[in-house]
Amino acid sequence: MEFQSKEDIEAPIADVFGAVSDFGLLERSALRRGIDVQRTGDTAQPENGLAWNIGFRFRGKQRDIRLTLASYTPVTGLALTGSGSGLDGQLEVELLALSPRRTRMSVQLKLAPTTLTGRLLVQSLKLARSNLTRRFKLRLADYARITEERLNRTA
Repeated sequence: MEFQSKEDIEAPIADVFGAVSDFGLLERSALRRGIDVQRTGDTAQPENGLAWNIGFRFRGKQRDIRLTLASYTPVTGLALTGSGSGLDGQLEVELLALSPRRTRMSVQLKLAPTTLTGRLLVQSLKLARSNLTRRFKLRLADYARITEERLNRTA
């Protein structure tokens, strides 16, 4: 199962990458939403094996995921891989400079089942694909808007 979306942000690409790769801010945001996050590795050098153990409740069950920073290319993007609770996933964030003050952020999320339980979960997600796709795009648009406001406020 795959979700993808693109959003344009009125900020330089280096600033947008700094916001997207601000792992401390993202961790605090997840904690505020009731997600248990434990980081392993150093955020000062994220390319050296940065990973997270994440726990949350989804559809009435506790889900535990191991998230690993798979690639970290300063200014152009990053990729995360995750596995656990019957699913494997990959998240890619790619940044493209449209102009010196405008950046396009492309996000792609892929989910694949690894167990029968995972297959059942993905099948139920496929039944709600249109609603989930709409929510994914709205959430990414909201994240882009908040990032743009934060970057323009500090500029």
